[in-house]
Formats: sequence, structure tokens, C-alpha cells
Amino acid sequence: MVYPTLRAILTALLGVPIALALAVLLPASWQAGFAWSFAVILLFCLDAVLAPRRSRAEIALDLPDALAIGSRQAFDAAVRFSGRAPREVEALLDVDGRLVCEPTRQVLTPDGRLFEGQFHLLPLRRGTATINRLWLRWRGPFGLAFVERVQELSHSVAILPNITSVKEQASRLFQRDRRGGSHLNLDIRQGSEFHALCDWQPGMDHRTIDWKQSARHNKLLVREFQAENDLHLYFAIDTGRLMCEPLAGIPRIDRALQIALLMAYVGLRLGDSVGLFAFGERPVLNSGLRSGTTAFPALQRLASELDYATGETNFTLGLTDLGSKLKRRSIIVIFTEFADTTSAELMLENVGRLLQRHIVLFVAFRDEEVDAMLRQPPQTLDDVSRTMIADAMQLDRDKVIRKLERLGAHVVDAPYGQLGMRLIETYMKLKRQERT
Repeated sequence: MVYPTLRAILTALLGVPIALALAVLLPASWQAGFAWSFAVILLFCLDAVLAPRRSRAEIALDLPDALAIGSRQAFDAAVRFSGRAPREVEALLDVDGRLVCEPTRQVLTPDGRLFEGQFHLLPLRRGTATINRLWLRWRGPFGLAFVERVQELSHSVAILPNITSVKEQASRLFQRDRRGGSHLNLDIRQGSEFHALCDWQPGMDHRTIDWKQSARHNKLLVREFQAENDLHLYFAIDTGRLMCEPLAGIPRIDRALQIALLMAYVGLRLGDSVGLFAFGERPVLNSGLRSGTTAFPALQRLASELDYATGETNFTLGLTDLGSKLKRRSIIVIFTEFADTTSAELMLENVGRLLQRHIVLFVAFRDEEVDAMLRQPPQTLDDVSRTMIADAMQLDRDKVIRKLERLGAHVVDAPYGQLGMRLIETYMKLKRQERT
């Protein structure tokens, strides 16, 4: 497509006031103004002919096939001209609503006949996003004509849970402690299974001394225990409307999936069986129990397929269905959100049923916006109103959490950046206390 630039339009329109001025001052020469506009049109046509053709532009894009939610990724765009090249090339990338492209429009950096630039993609929601097309345009030598080329891409990009941060956090848990020179061994604790005898060292618990074996070997020996393996760990993730609301720019459900995958990775490494269950208006996913670290990619794939929902969560149907599928006492980690005490009643009732046979870890996402309203001193009447509303919301939340704790659930209440490690600490504590 070829169309005039702003310079060409303004220059051509300049012939109108020229024609009017000549009609007043020199009536016989008023046609000269229109001749001016006609000359500009001829120059525009000549500029379009002399401009580099669209077919001479070779486009190279390094498009990603997958992106992690919440992480920004850059990719390069390059345009090479065979033959004459323009002075500059403008590029615009068209993406769908699941992605944000920065910058949307940019001028590519010239290097002879090669023009290069870099776009950054930020995924907003999981699923399959599409990079629709790339728009390119450049001016002719006179700057009067734009030559535009539209490159259809229709490139699909899978937006997955952020596994990079999951693996980084998990690797820190299992890596060697360089300062102390000892290996961070999470499963050797005061658990339920005997592990080995070792020499007593100052600072060890005297209750672990095996006096019979110490007398036989003529030295103090202590018993080491390891946490019981092959526990059943199930993640129940709410996919309803409230879980799709953003928390620090990312939907709560994506925060939940990232934390669940981190804890699943740790559980699989420790020899436990892990399952993923999701429910909204109805149950939408049940992965069954998986064991071994080779099961982690399958859990990752299933987590990435969970879609966002706009309906209300049916706790009765979802949690009852989960309870009916668990044949053995398990640790159930529930990721959900509630608006007030009234809407939480059904959730509390069904969590209470699960607690009759299982251990429940309830994850409470702390709303940082509400906390910020409570911390900020009110200055105006509007600030007072917001503070009172935030205080009422916080009170309702605290009431629900206290009821959960009275029922026997283990509530993990922390900012989203600390929830992962808090959950793992609680999980390891339960293993050590033989609560299963």
C-alpha cells in the first residue's frame, strides 16, 4: 500500500490559500494555485515510484514459542533491503489481548541496508496468545509517499506458569550450603522412619541417644530419623471469578499455580505423591496422583491448560468431589479467595468435612492494597471512607481465618512473595510431626 505522508498533504493543501490570494491580487493567474497542488501530486507519484519496493524487504523475526506469565522476554526484528534502502523504517507489532508489546511502534536502527530493532513481550494471562502481524512502512526519497507492508504472522505463543522462578527457588532448597559446607537435606529430621545411627555431637537432643547400642559400641550413638515418604499431597485450586482478579498485576490463580508447582517439585523430590485438582462452578481438572520427578512436566502442562472463569465457585460440588476421590489420608492444600464471611460459610462447611479425614493447608493471599490503605494515615474524608472499608474487609478476613484455625486447618497467611517458602516450611513440619 502506498499513501501520502503528512508533509505531502500539507504541501498540497498549501495550493488552496495560494489560489485564493492570487484570485484577489491577480485574478487572471488564480489557476497557478491549483497548478501547485497538481505539481505536488506528481511529485508524490514520482516519490512512490522511486521508493524501495515492498518485495525488496526481507523480514527476519525471532519469535518465541512459549512465555512465562509475569516475565518479560525480548526478541529481535530485522529488515534487509536488496538494492536501494530507505533512510528509516518504522515497525509496529500487532498482538492479541493476552500480550503487551513494548514498544508498540518503533523506528528500526539502520546499518547500511539492514534495519534492526527489539520488541519486548509481557504476557498477562495464561493460554495461547497470537502475534497477528507486523506492520512496516518507509518514506520515499522526497518524504512525500509512505510505502507500507503488512506481514501476516499468525504465530501462536503458549503462555505457561512461571517455572523459571519455581526451579530457582527449588534448587536453592536442595543446593549445597557453601558457607557451612553441608548439604541441605530436607528429609532427614525427626520424622517417623528410622534412618541410621551416628555419633553423638554436642548440641544434639539427648532423647535421641540409643543407650543400648551406645553400651554395645562403647560410645554415644544417636538415632537419626527421616520423614515418612510416599505421603499423598493434593493441591485444590479454585478457578472461579475471585481467583481471576489481579494481585500485584498477575491473577491470583497464576500466583497459586506458581506456588503449587514449587511445592509439588519439592514433594516429588522428597518421594511423595502429588496430585492437582481444580474446580470452579464444577470440577475441571483431576490429575490423579503422580510420583517421581519425571511427573513434574506433566503437572506443568496440566496447570498451563487451566482457563480463567467468570462464574462463582461451587465449594460444595468441588470439595465433595475431591474428598470422594481420596482413598487415603492426605495433605490437601487449598488455594481460594473469599469476599466476605457470608460467602465463606459454604467453604468453611466443606473444609470442615475434609478435616475429618485429611490435613488441610489453607492458603490466604494477603491483599497488599488493603494493607496499604490501613497503613496510610487518612488526610481527607475520602481517605477516611477508604480506610473504614479496608478495615471492615480485613476484619471479615480475620474472622474466616480464625474459624478455619478452630476447625483444625493450617492457615498460611503471608504476602504472595513469601507464601511459597511458608507453605514448604509448614509441609515439612507436618512430615516431621507424623501428622499423616
